Amino acid sequence: MANKRDLKKDINYVLGDIIEEVYVWEASNPDKDAKAGEAIIDDAIASFDTFMARVSERKIEKPAAHFKSIRKDLEAKAIELIEKVNSL
Repeated sequence: MANKRDLKKDINYVLGDIIEEVYVWEASNPDKDAKAGEAIIDDAIASFDTFMARVSERKIEKPAAHFKSIRKDLEAKAIELIEKVNSL
């Protein structure tokens, strides 16, 4: 089982890469409206905060199942955000 540190790094890398991709899109498309990109960034930051809070929970009954559900939710959120980035 992976530890909390690895899970926190995964959350940081995944959401950070998505935010970086939005910045690249904004830089390569300066003539387009950046509000949609800003909304994606705001959603990624809010998701980051939510995932970090879930990882840091102290009193959980089954840690392995808890962390597995976080990874599953992270994957689903990442796919959702990537689809939004691709639709820009």
